[in-house]
Formats: sequence, C-alpha cells, structure tokens
Amino acid sequence: MTVYIVGAGPGDPELITLKGKKVIEKADIIIYAGSLVNQRILDYARTDAERYNSAGMTLEEILKVISEGVKEGKSVVRIHSGDPSIYGAIGEQIRRLDELGIQYEIIPGVSSFLAAAASLKKEYTLPGVSQTVIITRMGGRTKVPKKESLGDLAKHRASMCIFLSAQLVEKVTEELKKGYPGDTPVAVVYKASWDDEKIIMTNLQELPKAVKESGITRTALILIGEFLHTIGEDSKLYHKDFEHGYRRKK
Repeated sequence: MTVYIVGAGPGDPELITLKGKKVIEKADIIIYAGSLVNQRILDYARTDAERYNSAGMTLEEILKVISEGVKEGKSVVRIHSGDPSIYGAIGEQIRRLDELGIQYEIIPGVSSFLAAAASLKKEYTLPGVSQTVIITRMGGRTKVPKKESLGDLAKHRASMCIFLSAQLVEKVTEELKKGYPGDTPVAVVYKASWDDEKIIMTNLQELPKAVKESGITRTALILIGEFLHTIGEDSKLYHKDFEHGYRRKK
C-alpha cells in the first residue's frame, strides 16, 4: 500500500488539488494536522474513515498508526496544511517511512504565501522590481542557520515572505531594517484564504505597532517588498515586439 502525504492548501477547502481530494475521499485512515488544517477538508472523507488529529501526537505515534494501517492493507493519508515541503516537517516522517520500507507519495498543495499574494492581488516577481522571492522565518525554538539570518537576507531587498514569526514582530522589524528602508511597504496576512482572513497594510517602520494593535500573534505571514505598491514594467512575454517559439513578429 502507498501512503499519501497531502498538502491541503492554505485554508479554503476548495484550494486543495483534485488529486489530494481524491485520495482523501478513498482513505481508510486519515491523520491530519488539526491545529493548522481547516476541518472542512475532512468533509471530503468517508464517514467511516478513521481520523487522527496529529496536533497531540508524537512522531512515533503517527508512524505507529501509519505502519499498522499499511500492514492491515488500509489506505492511509497524512494531511498537512499548505504545501508539505514548506515548514511541513515531512523530512523526519519520510526518513522513517524509508527505514520501514513503506511506500509513499507526496501530493503538493497551495502554500499560504501564494494564497496571500492572491488575496492582496499582487505579483511577487514584478519585472524591473524584483525577480526573487525569499521564503524564510525568524529563529525561535527551531533555529535558523547563521548564514540565513533575516538581516542578511534583507540586504537583497527582494520580495520576502516570512512565516511563523508574527509573535516575534519586533525582532523581525529590527532585522529587516538592516536591509530595507523604513518606508518599505509591508503586508501582514492572517489566515490567508480562510473565512476569517485579515489583512494589514503598513510599512516597516510602523510594523510592530500595526501588528500589536491588530492582536495577531500567530497563523500569519509577513510580506515585505516594493512589489506591494510598485506597478513595475510590462512583461516582455506578451510584448508585441518580443518573439519566442510560439509567437513571431508580424
């Protein structure tokens, strides 16, 4: 039997992939990250499917449910929020599955940083503004390598998406100021694509105050960069004078 590791998307249950939805519909056992995954995703599951909320489980307990399910010939689905490759902690799970000789398939999902851009109606990679997107976080209980310090990354002034750091907003601001000017636009997106989504628009200088006044402490992305208020140049891709393999100048 193949175990499926599924990215459930950022929150809106309709933002799961068709492939992810199909394996959930057929699953005998579902293990889901209950503290992050929208519970409405489970509406796609069979009513008789076994359900385990991994929020209160250890890695060993999760693997026990998976391995016992596989031995019994049951279809097992492990659901993560967003896309499991971004802060999904799947590395430790797939290492153990490899050791146990259990086959698995990873089904990608829509990350919250993409849902946030959609809610803001913005493009991270504006021509003439930024062609680089940095996805990172502040170090907390999970450390960040020194070579990836927020202050050093800020010096690139690229479009940046900061995960898991709203509760450290003052430290985030201090580090970002090592690269970005104080008037650089910032968006804080709380629970992107959920029904109770909240968006705060501010600038780097006012970021700590704006976050404090909002009461947001978790489940939020901090986005920074000129892409938030600059129009940018037109893409060459659709320019009438730009030739490529699918279009020639008339």
